[in-house]
Amino acid sequence: MNQTGLPARRTAHHLLMQITTEGRLMAELIAGGALNQLANDDRARAQRLATDALRGLDRADRMLKPYLKKTPPDHVMNALRLGVIELCGGEAAHGVVNAYVEIVGRNKRTQAMKGLTNAVLRKIAAEGPEGWEKRAVPLTPGWLRQPLVAAWGREAVVGMEAAHFSGAPLDLTAKTDADAVAKATGGTVLPTGSVRITNAGQVTSLPGYDAGEWWVQDAAAAIPVKLLGDVKGLKALDLCAAPGGKAMQLAAAGADVTAVDLSERRMERVQENLTRVGLKARTVVSDAFAFEESGFDAILLDAPCSATGTIRRHPDLPYAKDGSEFGALIDQQETMIDHALGLLKPGGRLVFCTCSLLPDEGEVQVEEALSRHSDLTVDTEALNAPGIEPEWITEEGGLRLRPDYWSDLGGMDGFYMAVLQKAE
Repeated sequence: MNQTGLPARRTAHHLLMQITTEGRLMAELIAGGALNQLANDDRARAQRLATDALRGLDRADRMLKPYLKKTPPDHVMNALRLGVIELCGGEAAHGVVNAYVEIVGRNKRTQAMKGLTNAVLRKIAAEGPEGWEKRAVPLTPGWLRQPLVAAWGREAVVGMEAAHFSGAPLDLTAKTDADAVAKATGGTVLPTGSVRITNAGQVTSLPGYDAGEWWVQDAAAAIPVKLLGDVKGLKALDLCAAPGGKAMQLAAAGADVTAVDLSERRMERVQENLTRVGLKARTVVSDAFAFEESGFDAILLDAPCSATGTIRRHPDLPYAKDGSEFGALIDQQETMIDHALGLLKPGGRLVFCTCSLLPDEGEVQVEEALSRHSDLTVDTEALNAPGIEPEWITEEGGLRLRPDYWSDLGGMDGFYMAVLQKAE
């Protein structure tokens, strides 16, 4: 990326500032038009640069530390971090240094630090990619790392951090034939039946996209529906449906699907996805608590959560969040489980799942639901599904998935799931 990449660099810097100082999420910023002023190539470049910086932020800070007597203002620090990422990625020093000196100089409050920026980045350029590779895998910010170590142990968290730093390959769920999709796309079929592609490039250009032969869905996120087994002809509810992957799985398996989501815009996306893959589901824009139709055979509740299991795809999360809102989410999950059970017919099954690494949003929720509802049991037989490994099964009969699992295959998102059976 040379000097012609300055608009992309400025935008990457803006994204980093918003995430690290304002607590905004990358997806929210992009949806709000943060990339709209850029040409297509620059959009991809800005997003990739900001993502790489977030993924390696702790390592970048460690590289910078010897050259800084004290931490500079955020505007300068984020420019330096981006410079480190580019220089250690092999970009030409001249263009990188000039660009970030210019970005620092554009801000009246930091103009005086142009010299510092120039000097520090030139020292980083001398270290180059070799210096980068010598540094340890970036650590998760302390507010999240501490509870993860308490829950899973230090060794497991080190494995998760390696997975977060590596990023995520592209996983697809085939509408019908996973082997055919893998053959067409150059992917491989994972033990649970998802298709994994490395270096996928543009998703919409992959074979089978236009024909609706598959949809994008992390392998871990595809497992909850599989735990329901044969759903053909069942009346099924996906209670927090967007972006629609699980609703499409249910529809493809022959269920009579109702998909509910609060956001009209997100539900439009669900409908677009259903249309592309040629599947049908009834879509309802509603708050989950306002939806009161009952008598469902199967309900999928992928509840709003901390999303801490998705950091390898969303490295902004630990820097935009601090955990302060997680208590409210945990309370909401509890009431959602109770509401969903009220919509389930006797003998019906509820799959509760969250893309979280925190036991309070998984194992603990199920233990507490069992204590609140005497007519509820955990269906452990449901876990006899293809590809499920015994060490994933938890004491209360759910599944705990972590990013450090399948490390030889490219990892997976962190997830918790359990199948709850209501008495006849």
